[in-house]
Amino acid sequence: MTATELGPVFFLAVVVILLTCRLVARILRVIGQPPVVGEMVAGVVLGPSVLGLLAPGLEESLFPQEVRPVLYVVGQIGLVVFMFQSGYELRTARLREVARPASLISVAGILVPLALGIGLTLAVHDQVPISPEGVPLGVSALFVGVTLAITAFPMLARIITERGLTGTRFGSLSLASGAVDDGVAWVLLAGVLSMAGGGAGPFALAFGGTLVLVAVLVVLARSSGRLAATAARRTPDDLLLITIVVLFLAAWFTDTIGLYAVFGAFSLGVVFPRSAPIDRAVETIAPISRIVFLPLFFTYSGLNTDFALLADPGVLLFAVGCLVMAIVGKLGACWLTARLVGESKAVAVRVGTLMNARGLMQLIAINVGLAAGIVSRPLFAVLVVVALVTTVMATPLLSLWDRLDARRAATSPTTSDARLTPTSDTSTPTSGAPTATPPAAHVPEPGSADRTADR
Repeated sequence: MTATELGPVFFLAVVVILLTCRLVARILRVIGQPPVVGEMVAGVVLGPSVLGLLAPGLEESLFPQEVRPVLYVVGQIGLVVFMFQSGYELRTARLREVARPASLISVAGILVPLALGIGLTLAVHDQVPISPEGVPLGVSALFVGVTLAITAFPMLARIITERGLTGTRFGSLSLASGAVDDGVAWVLLAGVLSMAGGGAGPFALAFGGTLVLVAVLVVLARSSGRLAATAARRTPDDLLLITIVVLFLAAWFTDTIGLYAVFGAFSLGVVFPRSAPIDRAVETIAPISRIVFLPLFFTYSGLNTDFALLADPGVLLFAVGCLVMAIVGKLGACWLTARLVGESKAVAVRVGTLMNARGLMQLIAINVGLAAGIVSRPLFAVLVVVALVTTVMATPLLSLWDRLDARRAATSPTTSDARLTPTSDTSTPTSGAPTATPPAAHVPEPGSADRTADR
């Protein structure tokens, strides 16, 4: 297929992807799921698991092999911008007051699923084709453990912000714990990718490049005030161009050293200067990326996901085992640790529920693993199942806890948990998220869980 022939095929594929993602997202919104879940499901629908099964000829004509690399590259634009915005929206100053309990919850939320994932992989590797040819079993086991340890921090932040729960105890704990979890998980993933590279060369490049990246980020963080003042003197077009150029440079650099573009995008967002003009520049980039480019990433993931592989009893049992380990290791460990550090039952169960969602972050991780050649097709399908199920669980469980608390409050008001009450935190909500008014009562409003987040 020539470049001239590829253009029309690509444009038609994009139209089908965008319309399907929007349709599935609206259908799932009826049952209280955020759009990110609809887009994740739409990607699977357009892949071999559904469309390829029902109409294989149509799937191949819509998404021929020649167009898939283009979808991947364009989807990376959406992915890089999304990760940059996720880092930009992280406000570390809000998290200091819960630093100690959040750090302990984070440690449990990383170590327990990591250990369970490694143990399960080592136990069943003889029965399930987990490792591609030439990939050491230890690398595959570590990769499974790391992906089970990931939390969907961006989605978690949006749920908390849009429900007006930023100042609640469990909201602050979840934000702090999720931020630490994701940061550590990405570092661990970078380490696994370096191990998979083999030899000292790739590791030295990744290690040396990381030191350079950290040095640049430190300089940016210390110069943020001066850079924000300089940004105020720039035109909106200039500021938008500078933001995109710096972002793509960060993505290029981390890709080149073997850490992949998402690491550079997220870390740059964390230290990027904050000001009203820069906020507007970020808000200008975000919608087109979220609406147009990011769904292409979901579809690329779906085109690589074949649930027919789960028909193998061994793979299916491994999928069930991974799902159980993921829930026990994340929801269970975070809930138990929150209780051990003195949090109430109501706070602890909500922290565990939010931390359990993997969402887009796990999809990013497994696609990175697939691109690096350390993930087999069966393992990819298994981890997509884990990402989907743990993400879909989040909002129904939060709705359930809200209803149970409301029922208990109605029958015995004196037993309500005052620690769910929003505090006097008046910090500005994260960039790009609508301002929400905290609930008036200390128990979340029944049905409030239906007001779900965009991501």
